[in-house]
Amino acid sequence: MNKLIDIFCDVDDFCHKFLPVWEAELIANGTKKRRRQSKMTTSECMTIVIAFHQSNHRDFKNFYIGLVQRYWLEDFPTLLSYTRFLHKMSALIIPMCAYFQTVKGKPTGIAFVDSTSLKVCHNIRIPRNRVFDGVAKRGKGTMGWFYGFKLHLLINHIGEIISLKITPGNTNDRTPIPELCKNLYGKLYADKGYIGKKLSEKLAEGDIDLVTTVRKNMKAKAISIFDRAMLSKRYIIETINDQLKNISQVEHSRHRSGTGFMLNVISGIVAYCLKKKKPRIKLSASEFGLMEV
Repeated sequence: MNKLIDIFCDVDDFCHKFLPVWEAELIANGTKKRRRQSKMTTSECMTIVIAFHQSNHRDFKNFYIGLVQRYWLEDFPTLLSYTRFLHKMSALIIPMCAYFQTVKGKPTGIAFVDSTSLKVCHNIRIPRNRVFDGVAKRGKGTMGWFYGFKLHLLINHIGEIISLKITPGNTNDRTPIPELCKNLYGKLYADKGYIGKKLSEKLAEGDIDLVTTVRKNMKAKAISIFDRAMLSKRYIIETINDQLKNISQVEHSRHRSGTGFMLNVISGIVAYCLKKKKPRIKLSASEFGLMEV
């Protein structure tokens, strides 16, 4: 329960600063005509959604009805019905995205990048899928063909997510890298899928050194001991992808709208960012010094 209180306090502090500015902007440009107060505050709703992604429950309905409505009524005295809460969730996506900007990690000079598939349905159901028709695309990953999107992650060596981007499943892994690396510096470690002369040159203009292994049909290149060691520790980002999918539940096939899909992904990522124990690579000050060698 202390964890729930900690999440609410942090989210509520953020909402007190963000919501008045955001709502004033909506009223000014005509998007929002009036300010109707809901029984539950935005911070309470965000807390429940984030708690779901930290709870190991596999679907939100059982979590809300079986846990929140049964045992959390004292913490949320104005709790909405499950159906009413679902209607309110669509309004959480922008505050949740803004909140992510406050909990994401910062560059440390060592970064890892990778992409993972976000399947929205089984392959045999692709022709019948209407929710993501024209938006999701077929792509191919290490586990074969899939239909949906790609989640591109950029993390630092202590397991913090620095930036992310969601693209259709057929997007080349190299395409979103320049945008992901806008505020990055130092070393960027990636797999063979990110090899490209143009990409390396573009990143070098921003003082970013892209380090990858080579393909079998390529000539071997000189690489420092430190870089070789860091390439061998790329499992850290694969571990984070696994936690996002199997603990934070950012991937499932029960979506009923694109907005629900986006909220589910960003909420799961925020839930991961708020975890105290993350996968990390322990490096001493002397080991950091080897980066320059």
